[in-house]
Amino acid sequence: MRSFFSMLVKANYTFLRVSSHHHQLSIISYNYREALSNTILFFEGQNFGKLPVNQCIEWRRYFGLSNGAFAHVNVTGGYYDAGDNVKFIFSMAFTTTMLSWSVLEFGGFMSSDISNAKTAICSATYYHLRAIAHPDTIYV
Repeated sequence: MRSFFSMLVKANYTFLRVSSHHHQLSIISYNYREALSNTILFFEGQNFGKLPVNQCIEWRRYFGLSNGAFAHVNVTGGYYDAGDNVKFIFSMAFTTTMLSWSVLEFGGFMSSDISNAKTAICSATYYHLRAIAHPDTIYV
């Protein structure tokens, strides 16, 4: 499986698609490097809490620094789910896992985005660790 994905990355992201309706062959080219860069920007736009100094999204400021204060826990950080001021911990865990896997598999191809990807992974990971600080309880 790994060699298949490596082949896709090295093959300039070109795929063949066969349409079942028209029996025609078309070539589709995707720029996964650009897609990953945009994904990192999306993470930065949804990030909240104390933001990293190298944040690329300049309009985003510190937000939600008192999250969890009512329960005497610190659950700042992490990501909102699509800008609606809601954090879904399990979908965030899945997304962070997929991003981590991408960095492990293709980090060598990420060039300047590798640092931002690791920052995104750390932000979600630290949030998850704080969210399960007490036994038998998940704070969201």
